[in-house]
Amino acid sequence: MARFTIPRDVYYGKNAMEELKVLKGYQKAMIVTGSNFMIENASLEKLTGILKAQGIAVKVFDKVESNPLISTVYRGAEAMRAYEPDVIVALGGGSPVDAAKAMWVFYENPELTFEDIKTPYSLPKLREKAIFVAIGTTSGTATEVTSFSVITDDATKIKYPIADFEITPDIAIVDTELALSMPPVLIADSGMDAITHAVEAYVATAHTDLTDTLAVKGLQMVFENLIASYKGNELARRNVHIGQDLAGMSFSNALLGIVHSLAHKVGVIYNITHGRCNAIMLPYVIEYNTIAAEERFADLAQALGLEGATRKQQVNALVAAIRELNKTLGIPASYQEAGVDEKLFLETVDLLSKEAALDPCTLFNPRETDAANMKKVLTACYYGTTINC
Repeated sequence: MARFTIPRDVYYGKNAMEELKVLKGYQKAMIVTGSNFMIENASLEKLTGILKAQGIAVKVFDKVESNPLISTVYRGAEAMRAYEPDVIVALGGGSPVDAAKAMWVFYENPELTFEDIKTPYSLPKLREKAIFVAIGTTSGTATEVTSFSVITDDATKIKYPIADFEITPDIAIVDTELALSMPPVLIADSGMDAITHAVEAYVATAHTDLTDTLAVKGLQMVFENLIASYKGNELARRNVHIGQDLAGMSFSNALLGIVHSLAHKVGVIYNITHGRCNAIMLPYVIEYNTIAAEERFADLAQALGLEGATRKQQVNALVAAIRELNKTLGIPASYQEAGVDEKLFLETVDLLSKEAALDPCTLFNPRETDAANMKKVLTACYYGTTINC
């Protein structure tokens, strides 16, 4: 038997945020955000107005950094316990929503520590104190529809994914108008994050017919619209915003692979955004995983209309298409090209490879991978060379 879980309600399309009138009857909302970008484009003001119009008192926690720290999560949970909201509303990209999910866990279970919740699918039941609403403002992480949260350890600067269906939001808002004000670099990085979600979900060992359908459609929508979105086409941006959520619903249930295992570990250390880390590594990881998932990668190539007379040629076409897309979006082809210092790479590669091998996403990669092979993959991603394993 397989399980498939998504938010109870997903409101999507133009001005979908207005549908939060369904919250009428709740008493106190804690809004979790953290970006001046949200304030500048008036999203926070609009959200606050909608909630207050329903008679809901509002308090804002706006201290979430771009890679949310465990200490920030604890502070947010403490603020929630002091305010006692019955609805938590996360507004922003992946960081505020991920942080708010973790805060929610500790708000309802103050006796727990971060160590207690690292084990996948081990959370206690939530919703004793509050429901959770997520409003995504970027087109990539899809955290508004997933059972994942990624939090950074203050001391090590390594990211740890929390995975549990309990933190799947009750209500997801996929308002396509919020995507229109994203800067091009964010469109590029977040869009490649979405493509990585779709590809890894389709080849993950936990994939099902339901997740496959969403992964393929999500990949098509994002891949076919991302360049136009990057160049400013509004319809394309709306399409990417919907497509990334389809990919998100897929990976939330099928899980991911070693692109994400590595990205969770190297992003903060290398000072490169999560989406850009994924974009750099995806072609290399496809090549590494082909021995175990050639047919499924070829399926994706066919879904994108890529040519090839054999499965191998189709996979090669998929890798080439992703590399060309990265180039068009201004994304480097390797970590060295991205400016990561070689000394830093050599000093950290063993630790990062070991940590990536232990990441929960590694369990669902189509090819079994240990720390030694993870190091070979990461080395190829750094120097832009062929993986020999």
